Amino acid sequence: MTPPAPPGPRPVPPRRGPGALALAVHLRLLGVRPGMRLMVHASLAGTGLAPASVRDALTGVLGPGGTLVVPAFTPENSRSSRAHLERIAGLDASGAAAFRDRMPPFDPASTPSQGMGALAEAVRTAPGAARSAHPQTSFAALGKDAERLCSGHRVESHLGEETPLGKLCWEGGQVLMINVGFSVCTAFHLAEYRIPKPPLRMYECVVKVNLPEGRQGRRQEGEWTAYEDVALDDSDFAEIGRTFPDSRVRRGRVGGAAAMLFSIPDAVDHAVEWMTENRR
Repeated sequence: MTPPAPPGPRPVPPRRGPGALALAVHLRLLGVRPGMRLMVHASLAGTGLAPASVRDALTGVLGPGGTLVVPAFTPENSRSSRAHLERIAGLDASGAAAFRDRMPPFDPASTPSQGMGALAEAVRTAPGAARSAHPQTSFAALGKDAERLCSGHRVESHLGEETPLGKLCWEGGQVLMINVGFSVCTAFHLAEYRIPKPPLRMYECVVKVNLPEGRQGRRQEGEWTAYEDVALDDSDFAEIGRTFPDSRVRRGRVGGAAAMLFSIPDAVDHAVEWMTENRR
C-alpha cells in the first residue's frame, strides 16, 4: 500500500493591515488634524494596508471641515511624456500614429489615474469625489473644499498657482507621504513656476469634446490639443528632499509604513531656494 503523500505547504494568508480606526490613531499621532487640507502620496503595495481603510481613516480624522486631496495624474495622455514614449517604443511612424489615433480622450469623470497608486483611485472613485479637469495632471478630492480646490484647473498650467496644488499652498495645506520618498513630492513642482524665468516647453494631449448630435466619425469623442507650459523636471527632487530641514518634517508610521507630514508652503519655499541656487 502506497503511503499517503506528505501534506504540501500551507498557503500563506495575505497580510492584513489595521482597520480605519487603528489607522486614525496613527494619523493623529503623526499630526493629522480635523479641518486640514491634506494632499496625500502613498504606495500601499506590500504594506498590507487596504486603500479604502486608509481613505476612510483620513477622511474620518479630517472630519467634515477637512479636505483630502490626491494626485490623479494621467501621464500617458501625451505625445512626449516618458510614459507615452515607453508605450510606443519599437513602433514605426505609421504604427505610432495609429496608436495615438486609438488613444481614448481624457474624461475627468471616468479616466483612471495612471501610476498614482491604489489610494488615489480609492479617492477618485469614492462617492462625492471631485476631480480637476487637467488632461495630464488632475487632482481628486473629498471633503469640504473638494469642488472649489478642483475647479478652474486650466490646461495651460499643470501645477501652477491657480491649480489645486497652488491653492493648497496659498491656504497652508499639508503633505502626507506614506511609504514613498521626496522623489515623488508633487509640491516641489510648484517651485518650478516660482523660480526666475522657468524653462518652457510644448505639450500635447487628447481631450474629450462634445460634438453635435448625430455626427459620426472614428474620433468623434476626442481631439488633440497643444499648449505651452513650464518644463516639469523631477530628476532632482530626491536631492531637494534630502536637504529639506528635518525640523520641518514630522515622521512616524501609519499601519507599519513609514510616513512623513509637512507643510506645503515650507516645502515649496525650500524648493524655490534650492532650484534658484542649483538649477542652471
